[in-house]
Amino acid sequence: MKVLSGHVNRLIGQAMHTYDMLADGDKVMVAVSGGVDSLVLVWLLEHWRHKAPINYELLAVHLDMGFEEGTLDEVDIRLQGLPVESYMEYTDFGKQALITKDGKSGCFHCAKQRRNRLFSLAQEKGYNKIAFGHHKEDIIETFFLNLLYSGNLSTLVPRQDLFGGKLAIIRPLALLMKKEIVHIAKILNLSPVENPCPLATESKRQEVRDLITDLTAKNENFSSNIFAALSNPKTDYLLTAIKNKGASK
Repeated sequence: MKVLSGHVNRLIGQAMHTYDMLADGDKVMVAVSGGVDSLVLVWLLEHWRHKAPINYELLAVHLDMGFEEGTLDEVDIRLQGLPVESYMEYTDFGKQALITKDGKSGCFHCAKQRRNRLFSLAQEKGYNKIAFGHHKEDIIETFFLNLLYSGNLSTLVPRQDLFGGKLAIIRPLALLMKKEIVHIAKILNLSPVENPCPLATESKRQEVRDLITDLTAKNENFSSNIFAALSNPKTDYLLTAIKNKGASK
C-alpha cells in the first residue's frame, strides 16, 4: 500500500516549500516524544531525504522526562525500526515541573526545560534545525490556549527562526490533520509509546481540545475556518494596546 496519498503528499510539499523548511547541507534534529506524530515525522524526513533534490542530515532525539521507568527503552525500540541515527537522554524535567509552584502549570515548566535542552543539544552537536511533529490541530489548539489563558493572539508557526538565524524550528506536518498522521502510522505499523505524564489528560490543552471537539460537532467547518483565519488577520479591526495612565514614566 502506498504510504502517502497524493493529497497528503501535496500538503507536506506545500508546507516544505511555502515555509522554506529544508535546504541543502542542513543538519536536522527531530524531537521525538514517542507519540505517533513524532514517530511519523522521523519516517517522513528520512523518506523525503531520498526524494528531495537536496542533501541533509537527520538525528532523532528523545529526552525522557523522568516520569516512568522504561519509557526511554520503549521509544528506543520504536526508533530502532527506523533507519535514522538516534540519541537518547534521561532527565528529571518532568518531576521538577510537577513540584514547581510559581503560578504556572507543570506543563509549562516541563515544555520549557525540554525545549531549552533541545536548543543546547543542537548547539553542542552542530545542528541548525529542529523538527517538531506538531500538526494542524496543534496549531489551532495553541491559538486558543494563548487566547484564553495568556491573553494574546499567537500560535505555533510552521517555521520559526531563532538566535539571529543560527537555529530554526520547522514543523513539516503543519498542514496535516491528526487523523491523516494516524493513518500513515497504521500503514507503517508504528505504534506510539503511551504518554507517562500524570497530567496528560488534565491539562489546559486537553480542556481546549475538548472545547474544539464540541464546537466542531456543531459546525464541521470550525477548525478549517480558524486555521484560515490565522493567516488572514484584519489588524485594522483589532484593539491597540491600552496604556495605563497611572503607570510611572
